[in-house]
Amino acid sequence: MKMAGADGAARRRGSSHRHFELKWGLIFISPWILGFFIFFLVPMVSSLGFSLYDFNLSTVGVHKFIGLENWKRAFTQDPEVPLAVLKSFAFAGVSLPITFFYALALALMLNSGLLRGKALFRALFYLPAMIPFVATVVIWFGVLNQHAGWINQIIESVTGFKATGASGIQWLQSTRLVYLTFTWIGLWGIGNTMMTFIAGLQKVPTELYEAATVDGAGWGTRLVRITLPMITPIIFYNLILAIIGTMQFFLVPYVLNRGDGTPAGMTNFIMVYFYRQSFNYFNMGYGAVIAWIIFIIAMALTALLFTTQRRWVYYLGEK
Repeated sequence: MKMAGADGAARRRGSSHRHFELKWGLIFISPWILGFFIFFLVPMVSSLGFSLYDFNLSTVGVHKFIGLENWKRAFTQDPEVPLAVLKSFAFAGVSLPITFFYALALALMLNSGLLRGKALFRALFYLPAMIPFVATVVIWFGVLNQHAGWINQIIESVTGFKATGASGIQWLQSTRLVYLTFTWIGLWGIGNTMMTFIAGLQKVPTELYEAATVDGAGWGTRLVRITLPMITPIIFYNLILAIIGTMQFFLVPYVLNRGDGTPAGMTNFIMVYFYRQSFNYFNMGYGAVIAWIIFIIAMALTALLFTTQRRWVYYLGEK
C-alpha cells in the first residue's frame, strides 16, 4: 500500500510539473502565437474574402459581392496569369541550378581543411546578406549601368570591346541577359544558403571519408558517394526555401525594371503582376486571387517535394 501511495504521489508531482512547463511554455510563445494570428492568419482569411468581391481602393466604401468571378477571370480569362507563372518558372530554371552550385562550391571551399583563415572568409562571404536588399539592388543598378557601370567599363578596358554607351551591354534590358543578371545579383546575398550547406558538411561523419580514402576513393568519388547523399536534408531544406523565394521574387525586377515587365515581358513574374494589379490598379479583390494562386503553387510544389523526399533524401540514423 505504501509503495502504491508513493507511486501515486510521484505521478501527481510529474503531472503537476508537466502542467507547469506547459503553462510557462504557452506564456513564452504567446507573443508569436498572437503575431501569427494578427499578421498572418487573419490577413490570409481576409484576402480570401476579398477575392469574392469587386473591391477597388480607388472607390473607397464601394464594393460588390461577385462570388467566384475573380477566380474565373484568373483561370480562364486573363492570359497574363499563366504567362506570369511561366516567367517565374523560367527564371527558376535559370536561377536555382546556378545558385545551388555556387553556394555548395563556396561551402566546400570554406569547409576545406586546406584553407586557412576560414572564419574570416566565411564572414566576408556572409556579410553581403546583412546589407538591406533594397540598398544592394540600388548599388547593382549603378554597377550594371549600360553607359557608365563598373562592369561594362572593366569589360571594355580589358577586352577592347565597346561595352559602354548607347551600344553597350544592356544587362537589364536584354532578353538574353536579364535572368542571368538577376541570378548574378542574387549570388551577392547567398550567405544564408552557404552557411546552411557548411553546417550540413560539418555533420558528415569523418569516419566515412577515412574509410573511403583507405579504399582508394578520390575527391570526386567521396563528393558524389558520401558528401552529397549525407547533405540531402540540407539540399531539401534549401530547395523548399528557394522555390518559395522564387514565387515571391519581386524586389529586384521592381526596382531595376520598374515592375513593368521589361524587357519584352520577361520580368513580368507572378509576384510583379500581383503588385501591379493590387497597388497600381488598386484591384484588391483580383489581387487577392493572384496572391492565393501564388500560395497554392508554392504549397503544391512543397507538397510534391515532401512526397518525393523518401526517394532521394537520406536522414542519418534512418534504416
